[in-house]
Amino acid sequence: MQSKTTSGAMLEAMREKPPLVHCITNYVAMNIAANVLLASGASPAMVHAAEEAGEFAGIASALTVNIGTLSTQWLDGMRAAAKAAASSGKPWVLDPVAHYATAFRRQAVADLLALKPTIIRGNASEIIALAGGESRGQGVDSRDPVEQAEDSARRLAERQQAIVAVTGAVDFVTDGARAVRIKGGSVLMPQVTALGCSLTCLVGAFAATAPEDLFGTTVAALATFAVAGEDAALGAAGPGSFAWRFLDALAALDGEALDARARVSIA
Repeated sequence: MQSKTTSGAMLEAMREKPPLVHCITNYVAMNIAANVLLASGASPAMVHAAEEAGEFAGIASALTVNIGTLSTQWLDGMRAAAKAAASSGKPWVLDPVAHYATAFRRQAVADLLALKPTIIRGNASEIIALAGGESRGQGVDSRDPVEQAEDSARRLAERQQAIVAVTGAVDFVTDGARAVRIKGGSVLMPQVTALGCSLTCLVGAFAATAPEDLFGTTVAALATFAVAGEDAALGAAGPGSFAWRFLDALAALDGEALDARARVSIA
């Protein structure tokens, strides 16, 4: 497969051949996540039932799993889908939402980590705790800055042999050896529910486009969000007007503009 070497090239490639992204996400995120994928150029499918999730993961180009509104039945579907994705060589992304909050969530994430996600995306508190550290997270909210999670992310990436993305004011991506930071976005983004969950789905879409470069695809997805967030904030009066402007900004962003404006630096 030909390498798509820049974030902009990956975005254009995704739009030329829209990947089918299997999203097992939470009730809060389903609508906005589907709209984010459509605006970006990918094709979303929200399939979580255990009776079909495994079969569907074999059809899709990538899988994303978000445990935000977890239940036993949904967890069964997550496990089935992750097993199928792994066995068919499809990239899959884990979003361990508030995994430290309850024993049920801790066990669920342990089970999913054993199925070897190719990419893990979370906020700083989630990544610190997932690596075995003590975070200040409360519920789904991160109380830790991204920079305090960087060492944890490197350790987690090495342990899981996965790409780890920590998202926040300045994003951080590592495979355990390489690492970069991505600047951009807007202070309004944390005030719009489920944007982080939607980013997980977009990471899956980019991963499907260039599975030979999962580090690069993760950076590309985060850079896309960062640039679109900056554009959406320009005319927004608050989180409500930002939300619809963000979808418009994603749809309007092209590969040339992404490459020109993405602020990615080696960490």
